This record gives sequence, C-alpha cells and structure tokens, in this order.
Amino acid sequence: MAYSTATDTKYIFVTGGVVSSLGKGIVAASLGKLLQSRGYRVTIQKFDPYINIDPGTLNPYEHGECYVTVDGHEADLDLGHYERFLNITTTRANNITTGRIYQNVINKERKGDYLGKTVQVVPHITDEIKRNVKLLGQKKNFDFVITEIGGVVGDIESLPFLESVRQLKWELGKNCICVHLTYVPYIAAAGEVKTKPTQHSVKQLQEVGIQPDILVLRTEHVLNEEILEKVALFCNVNEKSVVQCIDLPTIYEVPLMLQRQKLDERILEKVGLEIGPTPDLKGWQDFLDLKNNAKDEVKIALVGKYVELQDAYKSIDESLLQAAIYNKRKLNLKLVHSEEVTEDNVESFLADADGVLIAPGFGSRGIDGKLIACQYTRTHKIPTLGICLGMQCMVIEFARNVLGLKDAHSSEISHTTTNKVIDLMDDQKSVTELGGSMRLGAYDCILKPGSKLAKAYGKDFISERHRHRFEFNSKYRSAFEAAGMPCVGENPDTGLVEAVELEDHPWYIGVQYHPEYQSTVLNPNPLFLNFIKASIDESKKK
Repeated sequence: MAYSTATDTKYIFVTGGVVSSLGKGIVAASLGKLLQSRGYRVTIQKFDPYINIDPGTLNPYEHGECYVTVDGHEADLDLGHYERFLNITTTRANNITTGRIYQNVINKERKGDYLGKTVQVVPHITDEIKRNVKLLGQKKNFDFVITEIGGVVGDIESLPFLESVRQLKWELGKNCICVHLTYVPYIAAAGEVKTKPTQHSVKQLQEVGIQPDILVLRTEHVLNEEILEKVALFCNVNEKSVVQCIDLPTIYEVPLMLQRQKLDERILEKVGLEIGPTPDLKGWQDFLDLKNNAKDEVKIALVGKYVELQDAYKSIDESLLQAAIYNKRKLNLKLVHSEEVTEDNVESFLADADGVLIAPGFGSRGIDGKLIACQYTRTHKIPTLGICLGMQCMVIEFARNVLGLKDAHSSEISHTTTNKVIDLMDDQKSVTELGGSMRLGAYDCILKPGSKLAKAYGKDFISERHRHRFEFNSKYRSAFEAAGMPCVGENPDTGLVEAVELEDHPWYIGVQYHPEYQSTVLNPNPLFLNFIKASIDESKKK
C-alpha cells in the first residue's frame, strides 16, 4: 500500500549527458523498482530521438535487440529492462520515437486538425510529445510515470524532447522532476576523477531551460564526499540529491545500491509524498543471495550470427542468467558464431557444453552453422533449445537427415526448394512493407499433454510473444510426428504449429515464439528454468 493519498500522477524524466550507454535504462528501471516496492503504481516509457517509426526494421548492428511487447509493438531493448525489473508488461505506449511523433502530427495536419495553421516544432511537435508523456498516467492512473529520454543532452535530435520536458516542468510544478545521469571519468595519468564533463553536461541542460533536480554520477571508482559536494555546488543541486552509480558485478545490484543512497527518498521528498519505512526488497535480495552463493557452473553455448554484439540477444542472455541463478548455478555463457561452425569443427565448439541454445534471427547468413549445430546436439543427446529461427533450423535439419528430404529448407532462404518445410504464412505473401507486418505480440498456445514442453510449463495452455513471418509447414506435420518429432504446441485459433520436440532425446525443444520476452527477475520463464535444469541433469550423467 502506498504512503500517499495524492491522486496526481508524478512525472520523472531521466536524461543523460557526456556519453551514451551510461545506463539510463537501468537507472530508470531501478528507480521504478524502488518506488514500486513502496506500493506505488509505476510505469516507464522510453522516448527515442531517431526518425524510424520503431526499431523493427533496424539492424542489430545498429540498435541491438528489438524487444516485442504483448500488444505486438517492436520496441527499444530498454523496455526489456523495465519489464524484468518491475515485473510488468509494457505496450506500444511505452516506447515513442521521433518518427511516431512526426507521423502523428502529419496525419493530424492532413486531416485538417490544425485548421490551416502553420505546423511547427513548437508548439505542435512538443505538444504531441507532451500528450504521449501524460497519456500513460491519465489512462492507467499510475502514481509515477518515468520517462527515459534517449541519447544525450546536446544531441540535435533530442532538442524537441528536452523542450517538452522544460514545458512540463513549468506546467506540472512539483509533480515533475528531472533525474540527470552523467559521467565522472577517472584519468589514470592524473590519478584522479574529473567532474568537468558533468559540469558541462548540466550546463547544456540548463541552457535549454532545465535545472536537474537529482544527479546520478556514473563512475568506475567510489567518489568521496568532497567530489560530491563539488558537483552539487557547481551544478546548483542539493548535496543530498547527488548520488553515485559505480560499476557493479551485475545490473541487478543497482536498485539496492541506489536505495542505500536514498534515491527513492529524495524523489518522494521533492514531489511532496510521505517517505515511510524503507522496504526490504526481500524477493530481490533472495535472488541476489542465490546468485552470490552459487558455486557450480552450468555451461551453455549460444549459437547465433550476432554473438559479437553485446545487446543483440540481451533478453536471452538475461533469461539464461535468471534461470541459472534459480537453479543455484553460475552461468558460463559460451558465444558461438554460427558462421564459423562447420562439420569439421562443431565438436570443438559444442562438445563441452551442458546445453545449447540455437538463437533466433533473420536471413541466410549463418544458417548452415546452425543446421550443423542442430545435427550435432540431436545426435549427441545434448539438451537444446531452439527459438524462432532456431526452431526452424531444428525442423530443416530433421527433415534433411531423418526424413530424407535432402533439399528441405525455408522459403525465406531458398525460393526454389521443392520441400518448403518452413514457409511464409498465407496472409504475409502479399505484404510489401516490412515494418510491423510480422506476426507480433502475445498469442495463445495449447501444449500437448504429457509432452516435455507441457511438463516444463506445468500446464497445457500458455501465452507467449512472437516476432516472425515464416511458419512450420503443416503439410509435413504427419511425417515429422511419425518419425519422432511431434508438434507439441499449437495455436488454438489458426492451428499453426508453435513448438516441436524430439521423443528419443533427453531434452530437444524448438519453439516458434520468444520465451525470453516474458522472463523477469521475480518470475523467470519456466521454459528457461527447465532447459537449464535439463542441462544440469545431463551434465551430471556425463
């Protein structure tokens, strides 16, 4: 229960300075977790300054993982952090891009909503931004709406968003505050940290009319009181409102570190709410205790074509980590580039793995390596989880090497094959615009009773999120099932196959959906938990 009877939604903006990738999303999610633990209804949204309508058409080399919400919106990967930390579901309203803002304004202009007036950045673009900021609080009656502004202060494309923040701080008064995340570098040659980048960052924010209420300083070294006092003095911020966010072994320790520095108390003071007793965050602390006390490892090999990119499989990485921790193991994640896998070297990549995950993706690059990996883990009885394209590779490999359909393939990769065991959905064959045209969002799935998949979930009916165009070709279903690869998951409305598994194998499951999108710190996805457990069990037998 919240310690307030106030009905006004409070708006918190998280901005960044100096350099990108400081961790605004983690700080925003951590702050949300602290306020949520006090009983407040909290949501978070991300505003990205790029002109793409959404990240759905962005290459992982450009943007990292594309996250999918329950309502089928392709979103920024920070929404994954929001969901994992707060144990909530987000929607398209939680991620807005400049492209969406301009698209909405232009659509209104075309309909004549502006009555012939000249449409300008101020007030029309900024009004649309402000409308989206307040939309969540108005519709869902949240106590706090945290809005992360992508990019850094000083970026040209961020200016309309910052102008909107300036206006909202004026309009909403104490119900609107700004948390500014900035960087305090350590200069090894001088043997000291430097606050000048932070001072310049705050100055840039002040130049657009925004005085930050709280400063969060990212740093590799603990900052002493003298440094914190200096930052407070030069940046016009109260000393108690300057907190530091040092490097930690895991992002999941950040909420506890910020709580120790009373960040949530500073927020409540500034918006005029009662502070009350400090929550114990027991479930969160229990999770960290399991992690810190784990002694044995579980080694998982992830086979994908984007393994050199830190954020390309972010939700999968975190889901595996969570599942390992709840199985009382340290995760040893081995990244295997599928382009490098051949029949001659596959054993060197996978023989020592307790379990193997065949990663999702699009396009032909790296497919052959994934097929070779599937054959190796299938024949060597290594627990294997295939996700989306990973499941499709399981199907293609089985069709070729068990069913004898040597040219079996996906029509995404080969248009000429006579055995399209993976094919385009009928309602996708006329689609020409790629953005948002896939099967996206949460769909129901009926699991075959008694299957390994049903046992993993502990039930026969689930709902998971999708992001794909191509499907298992049901024309081949009877042949697969007769040969020992039953279709154990099916959409109740369309009959589309959602999952397959091997009968004569300890644990070999492929799913067309993305279970990583629904795995949180306090509610890890059962499929990942069971995959890690099976990997541990099989490693003991070895």
